[in-house]
Amino acid sequence: MHGSNSHPRLEAELIELIPALRKFARRFYAAPTDIDDLVQETLLKALNNIDRFQQGTRLKSWMFTIMRNSFCTRFSVAKREHIGFDDAIAARSVVEPHQEWSVRGHELEQAISRLPTPYRTAIDLIFIQGISYEEAAKRCQCPVGTVKSRVNRAREKITLQLNG
Repeated sequence: MHGSNSHPRLEAELIELIPALRKFARRFYAAPTDIDDLVQETLLKALNNIDRFQQGTRLKSWMFTIMRNSFCTRFSVAKREHIGFDDAIAARSVVEPHQEWSVRGHELEQAISRLPTPYRTAIDLIFIQGISYEEAAKRCQCPVGTVKSRVNRAREKITLQLNG
């Protein structure tokens, strides 16, 4: 890691953010191993790109952005995996062309835009803006459980649209 000697204070702050990262990762995954993998991937990307962190911005926000982007990348890749290929093929790393990512991103945007307004708002507040469920509930003037329900229904609808 090229940042290990030049940014000890930032690296210490990264370690302090692990509980918050784990909590944020639970928005994306339920399984502890998936949460651990996403947190680890986020920390590695942050450490490897620590020289790109701009002083004066919030480290926590920067880390959450890295995590959101990592999840979106994993989600896009997971939707393309095909069961039944032999292990040798499945083990190969495939780098998708930039156009493919662009198309998938556009498909995701379209799927989100087709959601009913309450679902689209919940996705925007929780995943795009990264605010807490509690804050989203205040903004939507509804119970926290309603926001969580809207997010889950939105996920289901988006998955159906992207796989359909």
